[in-house]
Amino acid sequence: MRISPKKVTSVLEQLGHTVLDIRGTMQEGISDIEIFSLSKKEKAIFLTSDKDFYHTIHLTEKPHFGIIVVALRQPNSETIIEKISWVLDNVEKFTFHSECLLITDKKCTVFK
Repeated sequence: MRISPKKVTSVLEQLGHTVLDIRGTMQEGISDIEIFSLSKKEKAIFLTSDKDFYHTIHLTEKPHFGIIVVALRQPNSETIIEKISWVLDNVEKFTFHSECLLITDKKCTVFK
């Protein structure tokens, strides 16, 4: 799972979630699609701000274990944490299996 900013990683870990953060590792700098492939291998939900993942990649790379695209107008750590927390609080409503969630300032849309 690729997460930015670092504060989001800490919040997720404090909530008991396992986070794979490649920053500071030999894998840092690999492409988003390589990170996505790693998330599939690890059976992890992929978190990104790259809108290509809801436009095409989640459709062409099925099956996968879920994608969350955070597409905020002015993302900062507080708004990202707020939106991700909402998704986690409502996780029972989503299966995430081969689903892509697009989180914007005003809504969360699920693409199946």
